[in-house]
Amino acid sequence: MRRCSTVATLVAALTVLSNVPVSAQQRGGDGYLFTRPKGTLALRVGASRPNATGSVFDFASEQLTLGPNSYLGLAYAADIGVAVTSRAEVVIGVGVNKRRTGSEYRDWVDNNDRPIEQQTRFDRVPVTLGMRWNLRPAGRSVGRYAWVPSRMVPYVAAGGGTMYWRFRQEGDFVDFGSETRPVFRSIIEDNGWTAMGYAAGGVAFSLSPQVALNTELRYDVSQAPLRGDFEGFSNIGLSGVGLTAGLAFRF
Repeated sequence: MRRCSTVATLVAALTVLSNVPVSAQQRGGDGYLFTRPKGTLALRVGASRPNATGSVFDFASEQLTLGPNSYLGLAYAADIGVAVTSRAEVVIGVGVNKRRTGSEYRDWVDNNDRPIEQQTRFDRVPVTLGMRWNLRPAGRSVGRYAWVPSRMVPYVAAGGGTMYWRFRQEGDFVDFGSETRPVFRSIIEDNGWTAMGYAAGGVAFSLSPQVALNTELRYDVSQAPLRGDFEGFSNIGLSGVGLTAGLAFRF
């Protein structure tokens, strides 16, 4: 039986990694597998909007042409779920949320009446371990040798982990510590790792026995102290909401 080469390669690789015989995951026919899948690999892309709370964001909004929506950016997510029961899965996930945006001072220009411009970059990379609970069984066994996936499986999830973050500004700045208010060029940034938690809800729509369309809405909760170039500011808020969609591959 011929299949899409990309899907076949991915299924074969995941089968080897999980020590499951390839024959056990072969397609038994239209709409069913020979055995219940051991887990899923989901790859999604979408958008993420940080809450952008904390004095560093307040200062940036007051002085620069930045606001809460300035940090809305692309989000990528990948997770592996290992089935515990027909409804519960242990999920290991990683994501990348990033945004680079330009700005200028609201009330200041340089000696040539040109805007004083900067580039601001805000990145978040969550690495998590959690549990997913399917609100209906992922599928059902038919006899001894067939497993039929459910057409639609809504779920909720929660967990925790760690998040890498970076807040970086590069460009021209006004030195408010000097009476002459000189403009200087610099790069100021801080980064690090911090603890986090999350809650999510989503739905998987079966496209075939091996593949499902997966959409997820997720909220991350985290914050971290600022140091170095941002010494003196309150904790940077790293919480935010993200919406992603993509494909989930059963293996």
